Amino acid sequence: MARSQETEAQTAAPPPQQARGTLGVGMVGYAFMGAAHSQGWRTAGHVFDLPVRPSLAAICGRDRAAVDAAAARHGWAAAETDWRALIARDDVQLIDICTPGDSHAEIAIAALEAGKHVLCEKPLANTVAEAEAMVRAAEAAEARGQVAMVGFNYRKVPAITFARQLIADGRLGTLRHVRASYLQDWLVDPASPLTWRLKREHAGSGALGDLGAHIVDLAQYLAGELLTGVSAVSETFVRERPLLSRAPAGTSAALSGAADAVERGEVTVDDAAIFTGRLASGALASFEATRMAAGRKNALRLEINGELGSLAFDLERLNELSFHDHTEPAATAGFRRILVTEPEHPYLEAWWPPGHALGYEHTFVHQARDVVRTITEGTPARPSFADGLQVQRVLAAVEESAAKNSVHTPVPSS
Repeated sequence: MARSQETEAQTAAPPPQQARGTLGVGMVGYAFMGAAHSQGWRTAGHVFDLPVRPSLAAICGRDRAAVDAAAARHGWAAAETDWRALIARDDVQLIDICTPGDSHAEIAIAALEAGKHVLCEKPLANTVAEAEAMVRAAEAAEARGQVAMVGFNYRKVPAITFARQLIADGRLGTLRHVRASYLQDWLVDPASPLTWRLKREHAGSGALGDLGAHIVDLAQYLAGELLTGVSAVSETFVRERPLLSRAPAGTSAALSGAADAVERGEVTVDDAAIFTGRLASGALASFEATRMAAGRKNALRLEINGELGSLAFDLERLNELSFHDHTEPAATAGFRRILVTEPEHPYLEAWWPPGHALGYEHTFVHQARDVVRTITEGTPARPSFADGLQVQRVLAAVEESAAKNSVHTPVPSS
C-alpha cells in the first residue's frame, strides 16, 4: 500500500498546554543518543523561529552520579533516577525515549496514557507485538491531541528531504531500483566487548535493527511506498565476546566500552544482514547492514533509479546530492553534484550562508524543530509510530526469511 510522506511540518491551532510558551522535555537515557538529542533540544529554539521553545526540564537514568553529570554537561535543569517520576513531573509535557529497545514500549505507553507527547528512538520496539501496542496507545493519544513520533533522524538531513521532494515531484518518473547500505566497523575486533547492543533481550536484533531500520525507513520514505516482501541472509561472525567490565563514558566510547580480559558471553544478535525486497509498485530494492565492514565508520549510502533519472546520497558527504536527469541529451547528460546548502533547501532557511556545511548533529536539531511544530500545529506526526511499526514488520520478515534459508517472506500491511 503506497503512502504519501512529504514535508513533516504542518499547520493548525496549538493545544492548550503550549500557552506558556515552552515545551518541557523529559528525556530517558543519557549516553550516545541522549547526548545527540540533548544537542537538538538545546539548539532548536535558538536557530528556528518556533511557536514554543523546548525547555530541558529533566533527564533520567538509573545511576544517580552519572545522570547528574549528564544533566550538568548537557544543560538539563533536573535529574531523575526513575522514569515514572519523570513522567509524573508537571514541568514535563514531552517524554523523549533514548533507552535500549527493550524498555521503549513500557515507557512510551505509560507516558502517552499520562497525557504526555512522546518521541521514541528507533527501532520503535524489539518486537512487532510491542510496536503494535505502542501504535494503539499512540492512536488513542492522538484523539486527545497528543503527538507520538519515532526518531528516524536521517530523514532530517536536508539532502534526504530534498531528494524526497524531487521524487515526489516526478523527477525520476516510475521507480525501478532502490539500493541502500549502512556499513560500520566497530565490531570487527573480536575483543570488542559484549555490550547491550549484542544481546537480543535488550536490542531485539543486531546490525539489522541498529542500522537496517534506518535504511528500510529511508527507502520507504524516499520512494513514498512500502516494501511488500523480502528475501534475506544474516550472520553472526563472532559468537562470543568479552564481557563489559565498565560502563562507557562519553559519546565516542558509547558503542564499545571496555572489555574484561577473562569472562566471555554469547552474542545473540546478527553481525550483518543482507536482503532484497520489492516495493508496492514493483520496484526492486536491496539492502546491506553490517557492523563488520573494516574501514567503514558510518557509511550510509542510497541510490534510487527511475525511468527519468537517478539520485544518490552518501552520508559521508551529507551536504551533497547526486542527480542524473536522463531526459537530457546523452552527449551532455551525467550525474551532477547538488550542494544542498541554499536557503531554498529544506531546513536551510535558518542556518548559514550558501556553501556553509551542516553535520550529523544538525539532524537532531531538525528533529526537535519538527516535533515542536507538529505538536503546536496539530496535524499528523511524521515519522509516526505507525511508520515505526511498518519498519518493525520489515525487520521481522527479514529475520524470518533468514531463518528459513532466504525464502521470500511477505511483509504484512496491517
